[in-house]
Amino acid sequence: MRDSLRQFRSPARPLRALLLLLVLASCAAPRGEPAITPPQQPQPAASPSTIPEAAARAIAAVQAEYAPDRRVARVDVEGRSEDGVVVLAGETTDPAARAALLAVLDGSGVAYRDEITVLPDPALGDAVWALANNSVSNLRTTPGHSAELATQALLGTPLRVLKRQGGFYLVQTPDRYLAWVDSDGIHRMANADVAAHAVAPRLVYLRAAGTARAEPRDDAEPVADLVLGSLIEVVTPAAEGERFHRVRMPDGRPAWVGRDETAFWDEWVRLLNATEAGLVRTARTLMGSPYLWGGTSAKGMDCSGFTKTVYFMNGIILPRDASQQVNAGAMVDDRGEFGHLRPGDLLFFGRPASGADPERVVHVGMWIGDGRFIHSSGRVRVNSMDPAAPDYDEYNRNRYLRTKRVLGSGTGVKLLKDGGLYTF
Repeated sequence: MRDSLRQFRSPARPLRALLLLLVLASCAAPRGEPAITPPQQPQPAASPSTIPEAAARAIAAVQAEYAPDRRVARVDVEGRSEDGVVVLAGETTDPAARAALLAVLDGSGVAYRDEITVLPDPALGDAVWALANNSVSNLRTTPGHSAELATQALLGTPLRVLKRQGGFYLVQTPDRYLAWVDSDGIHRMANADVAAHAVAPRLVYLRAAGTARAEPRDDAEPVADLVLGSLIEVVTPAAEGERFHRVRMPDGRPAWVGRDETAFWDEWVRLLNATEAGLVRTARTLMGSPYLWGGTSAKGMDCSGFTKTVYFMNGIILPRDASQQVNAGAMVDDRGEFGHLRPGDLLFFGRPASGADPERVVHVGMWIGDGRFIHSSGRVRVNSMDPAAPDYDEYNRNRYLRTKRVLGSGTGVKLLKDGGLYTF
């Protein structure tokens, strides 16, 4: 069972202790930021005035190597000096980062005491997995209802639970995004529950929005609302001539869902074949959906949440944010020569690099052909790159950076067909 969960962990790496030792020996700076600088929260700093310089540089080098993007990995470690010993305190999502740091310190002769917690927090016991329990569970940047919305997890999405703070849990999504969710937004699962869910049949919801009901009738009381991409466990499939499947919400609530609104997950995934026409068709079903920072459903979606949803429903897992999606796929254009573009290509917008200021990608849309692209800006809408068109988008034309092609590339993306991503 644990092999099927490997996608939640950081990619396997060698320890690279020798490389880090060479970095320290030469007093070289940590690895530079990528060309696309993601929004960062400051890493806990180790002060060279209180701990040996070699230890401070080792911590900084490991943080730069293993957690350059805090949206998907954390090495929140600091050092303090106690009686000539460096006490390493904090936590990391990557056990390889802890091992690399200890290896470097061993090689540099620094005396230390290891108090680093490798998440998941042992205090969670074996309930370190969960399912999103609402049609849209809100994941926030910090543990609080008033905190910024980072992203969303749709009903039935499997989540790795890392630690608890008050009524919130730090979780990691299948695409490794880290954020905080309130306890009502998820249903935590012990190992036995995970094993049972792993073999249960599931449905994927195929309409932009809908309802799971308390009885197999269109006018029955709602149990939960549903959105495009919701995953629902099946209790009893609809028999021949029946209109509803009997299902179960992640927390056990019984419900009924229309058979013509869903497909069985395994069969749906097996038949997925992303095409230009399919991407455009899915995108257009979301026309008019309102813009919501951090949103990933028809209830509201930001620009990258929109492109991510469109590609997900066609079997391709994009990274979450525009500044991550720009690293996926193959380069098509960076000169504004739109005649090279194909439907499904992703267009990126923002500020180019200038002097010491790095490039900043802030918006993404999808090409649909005939000089036009679809994107979430105020709402999901179609605009044109043709100055003579009535829906010409001069603002985004002036901040256009480049276009990337995901179809046929495979770079920086995962496929649902490869298995494991949305299953325990």
